[in-house]
Amino acid sequence: MTSDTGRPLRADARRNREKILSTAIRVFAEQGLDARVHSIAEKAGVGTGTLYRNFPTRERLIVAAHRDELNRLCDAATALLATVPPRKALRDWMSRFIDYATGKPGMANALRAVVDSGDEPCTGSRKTIMTALTALLGAAAAAGGIRSDIGAPDMFAALTGVALACGEPGQRERAERLLDLIVSGCGALTTSSTGVSPESPPPPATTAA
Repeated sequence: MTSDTGRPLRADARRNREKILSTAIRVFAEQGLDARVHSIAEKAGVGTGTLYRNFPTRERLIVAAHRDELNRLCDAATALLATVPPRKALRDWMSRFIDYATGKPGMANALRAVVDSGDEPCTGSRKTIMTALTALLGAAAAAGGIRSDIGAPDMFAALTGVALACGEPGQRERAERLLDLIVSGCGALTTSSTGVSPESPPPPATTAA
């Protein structure tokens, strides 16, 4: 991890920055624009001066918290692919995406305030997500777990639809069912148990001699 100037951080400074960011994500998600920087520092167990040395303004803290959460989401794609089969890695990451995209109205409001101030906190976010999805889909297709004609933009659209339709906490079970349906619909086009490819026409009827 580096500072905003690009210089590598000492181990203790890196830990403090990580604590600040993880706390800021939680507090902004819960309180939105009502969140106080002093409260974030206290909850993170660091001094206010330490927080301001890392993030001189409230806007810088909001942007950094958003980008840190996004990077954690997309880094999880590599970690999942290294530990579980590709199709399961894709499905597990899809759940993480829903966690990222829903249940944080406070953070969304904070980001909108930053945008209104003239900053662009989400620049590059879509590209980062597309890179993670491309890796997951490619690995799953190569392993024969899903069709090879599914692109990252299509999957992103499907996931965004689930997030919009099931964004409330009480709808999470429904969201998971929809994710299962999406993965099921991505199944590889292989020969079925009857010996007929799903895309092939049925064999012609035979007549007795």
